[in-house]
Amino acid sequence: MTSLQLVLWIASGIILQVATYLGIGFWQHWRSYQALLNAVSASDLTVPHANASQPPEALSSWAGFRTFIVERKEIEDPGGQVCSFYLVPEDQQALADFRPGQFLTFRLDTVAPNGDPSPIIRCYSLSDAPNPDRFRVSIKRAPAPSDRAVAPGIASNFFHDRVEVGSRLQVRAPSGHFYLDRSDTPVVLIGGGIGITPMLSMLNWCLTHQSEREIWLFYGVRDSTELVMQAELSTRAAAHANFHLHLCFSNPGASDQLPHPDPAVHHHSRVDVTLLRRMLPLKPYHYYICGPGPMLASLVPALEDWGVPDARIHFEAFGPASVKRKNSSRVQAVAASDSLPVAVTLKISGKVIQWQPGMGSLLDMAEANGISVSSGCRAGSCGSCQTNILSGEVAYTQVPDFDPEPGSCLLCVCTPKSAVTLEL
Repeated sequence: MTSLQLVLWIASGIILQVATYLGIGFWQHWRSYQALLNAVSASDLTVPHANASQPPEALSSWAGFRTFIVERKEIEDPGGQVCSFYLVPEDQQALADFRPGQFLTFRLDTVAPNGDPSPIIRCYSLSDAPNPDRFRVSIKRAPAPSDRAVAPGIASNFFHDRVEVGSRLQVRAPSGHFYLDRSDTPVVLIGGGIGITPMLSMLNWCLTHQSEREIWLFYGVRDSTELVMQAELSTRAAAHANFHLHLCFSNPGASDQLPHPDPAVHHHSRVDVTLLRRMLPLKPYHYYICGPGPMLASLVPALEDWGVPDARIHFEAFGPASVKRKNSSRVQAVAASDSLPVAVTLKISGKVIQWQPGMGSLLDMAEANGISVSSGCRAGSCGSCQTNILSGEVAYTQVPDFDPEPGSCLLCVCTPKSAVTLEL
């Protein structure tokens, strides 16, 4: 054997060993990859949504309104201002699943002061985890403001005073873009006042299906008389070491003095970033916030200043609210056009109004000019202000939860993008 042949034999042996090693490694990686695919298919994993504006996955539901019967009615706070309504379907068919944090839309047969029928549409958050047999909504009575000549909340008072066990209600399927992701990411839930209701839905779902997930709940009210379901929250806090309950009183009463025997941690302050920075470990939390407009207007920008990424801040306001974001991929208010004002023609009313940004939405503009428009949520959720567009274009100030029909718009969440004619 020559020296060249010897070298070739040695090289062939080395190549064969390397090929064998690579083949074994590839086979092992292929088996791991196949096992991972099978695990994903079997477990129905979901990817957390980047922000609250993304729509949920398609779930079983129903079209239009469905009749529900009130099975139970319970007062949930010491002051008697919050009442839960347990609803079961009249047809006894299974209920649609929903994302914790979503809401129901109701059509209520209210009566005007002159005695004429005056149906209205309102949206209320679901306040419990999904249940195949029943829904629960918890509604706060809205009194008339003491400093303004404004009537008390029609819908909330209708629920408290007129809706009883056995009452029938017309209900749309659960919807809404504000909902909890189903990953195992640690979460911070922040509820202000009646904004606790979607937080309860998220919390109860997590404790039922993800008992090891790290959960912090900061619940802000004026004093303990406004706490909703305090006993239920305290029981859950005592039973789950990974659930951290913090009650925040902005105007504590005599019974709220510290220290307090409740399992929750009590604070005599509002929920703000100073408190969050003091209490939370340094982790990549997702923040879910629901409360009055002023709370969100201060808390959301403060979280951004703290360095929380936009994709980890999810919020929903009750009542009119405008939250300015510094680095947001969400839909923002859009200037109507480069040449203001913009002509808005209302065909049925016979009016032409010069719209400018200070007028707000098209619904605000119409009402300010004496035009009565059917409206419910004022947040693009119920669809009651849907109006046909005869010409021109509109721009949405936020992604609506209700999908308007082609050729129409939701007046409460849009402005004119160009000169527009509306069937109004």
